[in-house]
Amino acid sequence: MATVADEMTRDVRSMAPEDLLRDAAKLMDELNVGAVPVCDGERLVGMVTDRDIVVRGLARDLEPARARLADVMSGHVRTARQDDDVDAVLAEMANAQIRRMPVVDAQDRLVGILSIGDIAAKSPADDEEVAGSLGDISTPAEPDRSGPSGARSPGQRQTG
Repeated sequence: MATVADEMTRDVRSMAPEDLLRDAAKLMDELNVGAVPVCDGERLVGMVTDRDIVVRGLARDLEPARARLADVMSGHVRTARQDDDVDAVLAEMANAQIRRMPVVDAQDRLVGILSIGDIAAKSPADDEEVAGSLGDISTPAEPDRSGPSGARSPGQRQTG
């Protein structure tokens, strides 16, 4: 049984909730990543993605040079432990369509991150279960077209 510790990335850079959106975007660009864990001290309190910065930040008219990560980050984050079975975590990632799973210790301190890239790179090329799970994670979700009350989706025509 492979464990999360066998495949995760260690020494992950994190940011604090009071850090600026602009600085998170710069770090993501520097590291060539799309997500950064957000920690209060060593304790994981959220995740911020490039999508959070753009979609949530712009939708709320936030200024990247003044807005804080706490304004856009996801606070309820699924996590894994180092001794968890990789296949079980991968199944959870596929079910929730999560591409990255922070790895924490018993005190919720960030110790690493497990990404679909980590799993794909370390799995045998003929592992059908891993290939299926990676495909499930990458399947696009249905768009939320509910929008604000009375709003039309782009391209939607008004009738009546």
